[in-house]
Amino acid sequence: MKKRKIKYSAIFFLCWFALLVILVDGVLKFETLVDYCGSYAFVEAALLLLVILPTIAVYRFTKDI
Repeated sequence: MKKRKIKYSAIFFLCWFALLVILVDGVLKFETLVDYCGSYAFVEAALLLLVILPTIAVYRFTKDI
């Protein structure tokens, strides 16, 4: 069943998303990243990819029983 894969990838997604929110909003400050990169859309796309791509990797590499 794919329930295990979905469960592990969902748990990873929530934890990774929370970590990035704390990191970006609390430590790095989102506006600082926008000023550094020069584009709001680029920073937003990069952060989305930093959440989505590892989640897909966890889903693909989790073994089914």
